[in-house]
Amino acid sequence: MIDFVNYALNGALVGCLYALVALGFVVIHRASKVFNFAQGEILALSGFMVWTFATGLGWPLPAALACSIVTATLLGLAIERMLFRRLAGAPVFAMVMVTLGLLVLLRGAMLVVWGAAEKPFPALIPMQPVIVADLILPRALLFGAAITVLITSGLWWTFNNTRIGLRLTAVSEDHQIALSLGVSVQKATAAAWVLGSVISVIGAVIYLNGRSISPMSSEIGLAALPVAMLAGLESIGGLVVAGILIGVVQSLTAAYVDTRIGGSASVIVPYLFMLGVLLVRPAGFFGWKTLERV
Repeated sequence: MIDFVNYALNGALVGCLYALVALGFVVIHRASKVFNFAQGEILALSGFMVWTFATGLGWPLPAALACSIVTATLLGLAIERMLFRRLAGAPVFAMVMVTLGLLVLLRGAMLVVWGAAEKPFPALIPMQPVIVADLILPRALLFGAAITVLITSGLWWTFNNTRIGLRLTAVSEDHQIALSLGVSVQKATAAAWVLGSVISVIGAVIYLNGRSISPMSSEIGLAALPVAMLAGLESIGGLVVAGILIGVVQSLTAAYVDTRIGGSASVIVPYLFMLGVLLVRPAGFFGWKTLERV
């Protein structure tokens, strides 16, 4: 029984990390109606920024993190200004194709600059696990879960209880209505891309803590995709619930199914679960009912 609890709790913590990564998808989609397939690449690039400043240049960790956040902010602004501001009013399919092109561009840039070899990522969070009775919980994932709950709660409160949040909500519902209310859609979209990029820095630090980084680290974006879809592409509050659900299902599948069949069922189970739910609830568990499909 204690093994089951361990697997479930560790899965829930991993799910919170998925929710943090998926938050980047949701924030950008709410403002720009773009599903950013390159979010995983932005996270990997953010990780390489931290690695370059902290390990490559030997800067103190606070300075490395601060510079990485500034660089991510500039990256988000550049992507919005150079690509998606020019595509304002374009069909959704065209914007999706641009994000796929951005995915290839960023991955290629990482290969050219840093190469394909794995590099040791600094352990910014102590690696020693937290042991409570017979429960063994990774410290980095505990920290990540707390950060995820804090950020999602803060954003949910901001969107629902502040003037700027209500303006951003108006943008997410309808650009024309937002413009008629005097809300700058361009500024809201730029802010969303900046926020999505900064969240990627935080996600990279937690996900890569004490591990290795390579351009393939961007696959965490695909792992977080079912969480974003299940929560609903407009729902911030539902991300943690969807993340925990996916994380627990994946962890228990790895523990009790993979070990018996000698395969990797845990890799595909989240996507099968996502497809099953979307067939019944196309907007996800918490999403708005008016979705535009491509």
